[in-house]
Amino acid sequence: MSLDVTRAEPRLHDARQRLEHARTSRLAQLRALDETGPSADDPLPAVQKAAMERVLQEIEEAFARLADGTYGTCLGCAKPVPAERLEILPYTRYCVACRRRAA
Repeated sequence: MSLDVTRAEPRLHDARQRLEHARTSRLAQLRALDETGPSADDPLPAVQKAAMERVLQEIEEAFARLADGTYGTCLGCAKPVPAERLEILPYTRYCVACRRRAA
């Protein structure tokens, strides 16, 4: 086993844990919103639910990137996404510079 693989395993394990935590948190938030039910006079819960569902999709896509070995690589410039950014936003697809360009 190469040294690079040995170093990567703990990082991938940490990434998987952060993604699991993010998924669990969003699912709990969705359940809480579902329990409150829809409100005709307050559209905010529907907007929040849609945003959480988008994040859950991004989390699932990040799990797929973990599986195929592309996790942590910016989809914009193909450079590594800084570890600090992945710690804060484990499902991110872009480095800060590429995200700013996309916005």
